[in-house]
Formats: sequence, C-alpha cells, structure tokens
Amino acid sequence: MTGVMEFLKCLFSIALILSITEANAGNFHFREAPKFYNSPKCPSVHYTTTPAASSAKICSDNAVHVAMTLDASYLRGSMAAILSVLQHSSCPENMIFHFVASAAADTSHLNLTIANSFPYLQFNIYPFDDSPVAGLISTSIRAALDCPLNYARNYLADLLPKCVQKVVYLDSDLVLVDDISNLAATPLGNEAVLAAPEYCNANFTSYFTPTFWSNPSLSLTFANRKPCYFNTGVMVVDLERWRAGDYTTKIVEWMELQKRVRIYELGSLPPFLLVFAGNIAPVDHQWNQHGLGASCIGVERVNRGFDSMLTDLALWMLCGHLMIYYKRHILLILENFCN
Repeated sequence: MTGVMEFLKCLFSIALILSITEANAGNFHFREAPKFYNSPKCPSVHYTTTPAASSAKICSDNAVHVAMTLDASYLRGSMAAILSVLQHSSCPENMIFHFVASAAADTSHLNLTIANSFPYLQFNIYPFDDSPVAGLISTSIRAALDCPLNYARNYLADLLPKCVQKVVYLDSDLVLVDDISNLAATPLGNEAVLAAPEYCNANFTSYFTPTFWSNPSLSLTFANRKPCYFNTGVMVVDLERWRAGDYTTKIVEWMELQKRVRIYELGSLPPFLLVFAGNIAPVDHQWNQHGLGASCIGVERVNRGFDSMLTDLALWMLCGHLMIYYKRHILLILENFCN
C-alpha cells in the first residue's frame, strides 16, 4: 500500500505541474515545480568550469547526468519526466540535465519554459544539427520513428561536454518512480559501453530483413556474440568508452549501408543492435515495462501483459493517450497528452 500511495503522490504532483492554460494556438504555460532538496547523505558536488565544458559550464564527479531530447510537440511528456526524476531522487540538487533539441527549434522558448517551471534545475540545451542524419534515415514501419531527433542519442558523446563521463539516457515519454542514482550506478564491468534492459526471449531475427540474414558477410556480424533485443530508451552510457571506440561512426556506417541495402524495417533501434547487441551490461527489468509502446493496443491486452513485479518506468502511449499505471492497474489516462 505504501508503494501505491507514493505512486499516487507522484501522479498528483505531475498533474499539478501539467495543469496548463492555452494562451494561443500551440503555446502552453506550466506551473512552477517545488524545489527539491538533497538528503543529508548526498555527496558534495564541486562545480568546476573548464574550457572543454564551455557548453555546459558545470562538471562534477558526484553529479548524476541525465540526457533527454526536447521537442515542443512532446514538451508535456518531457515536463512530466523531469518532475518524476527530481521528485524521486535522493540527491535532486546533484542532478544535471542535458537536453538535445533540433537546431531548427526555438531553443529560447524551450529554455524559458524549463527554467520557469524548474527554476532550481541545472540544465543545458544542446542544438542538434539533424541535416546529416536526415539523409541517412530510411522510411520505417511507423512515421514517428523517422524523426531525426530520435537519432540524437547516437551523437551524445559529441554533443555533451568531454568532462561528462557517464550519462543516463531516457526517452521523453516516461515517468520515473524510483531513485535515478540507483539506475546510474548500474555496473558496466570492464568493457561494456552501455547498460540497458535486455530481453533474450524476444525474436531477435525479426529485427532484420531476410536480405540481412541471407548474406553471410552481414549475418556474421553477430558471430561470437549472444545478441538480444534491448531497449534504447533507458540506457546508462559510458561516454569515455564510447568516444574511445568511435561508436558514433560505427552506427553511422550501418545507417549508410541501410540506404543501399534494406537490412531492417525499424527506425533508430537496429543500428544500436548491430553495434552493441550481445556486448552490453544488463539493467534490472524493474526499470522498464517490456511489451508496451507507442502502438495502438487494447486495454484487454494491457491488463494481460503486465509484469507482476514493481515497474519503475511507468508511462506508455495507448492509442494516442498517455497511460500511467502501477503494477496491473491503469491509474490515469490523459487525453492527447503528447499530441
């Protein structure tokens, strides 16, 4: 019952900040969030400004770095995600958010919106020039997957300051109901570049076309690996290892091949699988509800498909609506939340 009450408190807080007044078409005003304070056991954050960190200006070994994309069309989802992260963090004052927005976006408006609702938040917005990646995107099974901003996570190591060694990447359509520092502390071992929720029971073959599997020079990519599907919307990434291995280039090379030979049907996920599947560290499944997503699915299927465990990331799209749930119970559906 305590867990249920905590989750309901989270929903109530989110509902308050997402209470909006429409000033004119497309413009929304969000309420100001309360200030969240560190617990006594939080490590001290010593801020230093270095030339290498001129874009963010703040670096600290004890900070928890969170990266998300920011888009005016999905701003309400981002606001809910930010609030949920702060609300459940034991050290919210140690949080530093890194938002990536399209270079064509009105970043001054995005910056003002975030600053007004979260005046105590430490954050920076990085413009993402999506023109190079736009030419590499192949049409997929769903138009929403073709948005260039979906590919911004491929470039985090280039966009974020070099002093940021590790970052938690989160999709902007989720709500967190546990302390993100626990997620950030996921061990990566001696070699893994990233950690993510991994699902080895999923049909991995279906993520690539028959053309891919019938070509030995391509299918041998997974030789000496035990590849499994993993969710790229919840990742802990070692940016130092990413930069050292030049993994952005490796992902781009697969995207370039996809433009010449159709080897997958989905959007930004398959290149990640090609580069990392079988070589990642696992994230506890409690951080992700597997089997739901942006597809239009029925409530009957939702009720059948929930895991019995406590699910820590609990926000999903249901036929264009925002569905928030706790365990097997749908608690709230907000009409057209992200439309």
